[in-house]
Amino acid sequence: MRTVIFDLDGTLADTSDDLIAAANDCFQGLGLGAPLDPATDAVTAFRGGRAMLRLGFERVKSGWAEAEVDAQYQPFLELYGAGIDRQTRLYPGVERAMDRLCAAGFRLGICTNKPEALAELLLARLGVRGQFDSLVGADTLPTRKPDPAPYVAAVTRAGGTVNRSILVGDTVTDRDTARAAGVPCALVTFGPEGRGVARLKPEALLDGYEGLLDLAEGLLPM
Repeated sequence: MRTVIFDLDGTLADTSDDLIAAANDCFQGLGLGAPLDPATDAVTAFRGGRAMLRLGFERVKSGWAEAEVDAQYQPFLELYGAGIDRQTRLYPGVERAMDRLCAAGFRLGICTNKPEALAELLLARLGVRGQFDSLVGADTLPTRKPDPAPYVAAVTRAGGTVNRSILVGDTVTDRDTARAAGVPCALVTFGPEGRGVARLKPEALLDGYEGLLDLAEGLLPM
C-alpha cells in the first residue's frame, strides 16, 4: 500500500497568522507589546511555539532566559487553541488532491509537531480530518520529528509500509525526518521560503497541490 504522509503547519494549511497572534497575546499579557510580525515571521511560526516565543523575547527583553519561554508555552497553547481557525486556511487544492490520491489507491496520514489534540481540532474545524487515515502529533509518542519514530507510526497507522511511503513537508525538520526514515521527501514551495527550500535538496519540490498526484506517482511507482 503506497502512503503519503503530510506535515500540517505550512504544508496543508497556512496557520502562521493564528500562531503569531497567540504568541503576541502572550507578550501583551506580559506588558511587552506585540513583537512578532505576521508578514515577516511566518518562517519562525512554522518552527513552533517555542521558536516564536524565543524570537519575541530576543526582540523585547535583554537577558531573557529559557525558563521564561517555558513559562509562556502552556499559555500560548491555550491562547492558540481558543483561536485556532480564525485566519487559518487550507492551501488551494488540498481537498481535491487528497481525493485524487485516495482514488489512486494511496493511504494518507499526518505527522506533525503540533500537539495531537490541537492538530485534531484544527483538522476537524477545517473539515478534512476524515480524509486522513492517521494522525501523529508532537506528544503522541515520546519523541517527535525529526526522530523517525513518529513518521513510522503515521505510516503504519495509516495501513502502509515505510518503504512504500513519502513525506510531504515544508521545513528542514521534515527533510531530516525523511532522511532518518530512509524515505523520499517532497517540500512545498508555496510557503514563506518559496523555492528557497530547494537548498535542503529534497527528492522533489511541490509547487501546488494540482501536481501532487503526479509527484507521488513518480516517487512511488507501482
